[in-house]
Amino acid sequence: MMRILPAALALTLLAGISIPAQAKVSKACIADIKKTVKRAGVKPSLVDTALDGAKFNEKVVRFSRSQPEFRTQIWDYMAFLVDPARIADGKANMDRHASTLAAVENKYGVDRYIIAALWGIESDYGQIRGEFFLPHAMANLICANRKKRLFTRQLIAGLKLVQKGDVRLDDLYSSWASAFGQTQFIPETYQRLAVDFDRDGRRDLVNSIPDALASTANFMVKAGWRSSEPWGFEVKLPKGYKGPSGRKRRASVQTWAKRGLTNVDGSPLRSNYSAGLLLPAGKSGPAFLVTRNFNALYSYNAAESYALAIGHLSDRLKGKGPLVKPWPTNDPGLTRAQRLQLQKLLLAAGYDIGEADGKIGPITIGAIKKVQAKAGMKQNGRPSMAVLKALGG
Repeated sequence: MMRILPAALALTLLAGISIPAQAKVSKACIADIKKTVKRAGVKPSLVDTALDGAKFNEKVVRFSRSQPEFRTQIWDYMAFLVDPARIADGKANMDRHASTLAAVENKYGVDRYIIAALWGIESDYGQIRGEFFLPHAMANLICANRKKRLFTRQLIAGLKLVQKGDVRLDDLYSSWASAFGQTQFIPETYQRLAVDFDRDGRRDLVNSIPDALASTANFMVKAGWRSSEPWGFEVKLPKGYKGPSGRKRRASVQTWAKRGLTNVDGSPLRSNYSAGLLLPAGKSGPAFLVTRNFNALYSYNAAESYALAIGHLSDRLKGKGPLVKPWPTNDPGLTRAQRLQLQKLLLAAGYDIGEADGKIGPITIGAIKKVQAKAGMKQNGRPSMAVLKALGG
């Protein structure tokens, strides 16, 4: 099932993308969209209310051309997604909603720590809502001819959720790609898999934490989650390992043991399920054996880095420590707090980047390149520890 990046993770590394003229939202395009949505069974009054006033949004179209899972180094990606603040907030929220998480885990058989990790990364435990009004964002993508059929379906599905009474129109604030709610479902997924866990007659994934967490567990079950297996775990490769790798090239754990792999502490592998070997930074970085449950996480947002972040955060919420083997870089990535500090230092140094909010967009990237140029560094705009130190952080 297709799942698209939520706004909470839309940390684009592209600066200054030119937007073609045909991407602009015209009255004729909006009129055509209205006709299509009304023909699909959405009340005309709701369609008009939702789409009147739609204007061109350069940010929506730009975000549609870049997803950080495929452009960001794995050590940068993991540094801001699984940072101390998210771990601490997750433990606090798990305590606060312990009874709900226990009930969801009991009904669906999905590890409560996995559910909490998905909640944390998708919306920072409900603290972050979508940036874009969904009907207007979809109109921008449709007019820009960005996967027009897909986003037309999301627009129709989203408005039908409003028409049914599951959500209010004012609740439809989403990512650029239509994912919304506490655990970021796109509307078609919402229609198929959302559940009314608090039994109030509505499947409200925006304002009801029980509905959101249970719906996420329902998604994972449909994606093939097995309660008898972990998502995966860090392992140690034998020196000079030349065997197979890749999450799809599964073998029994005992077969991996015969190939020389051990637990990360050097102890023998002892399990009876199958797994694939994931090497997100190559053989010189951390290695993981990942099960079918990793594939279920992958189906939530089709990127191995995303699934790894969810799995690792769930382990940290359980009280496990950081990865044993370091990432193969001498310039580590930054946590969210460090990214915010970097922006404050840029402002203090006279760089006009607007408000410091911890989000690294094109303007911040441009300022970082100037800092890198002055420091004799590679000018790639990457927010890194070296840049932070160059600014005195």
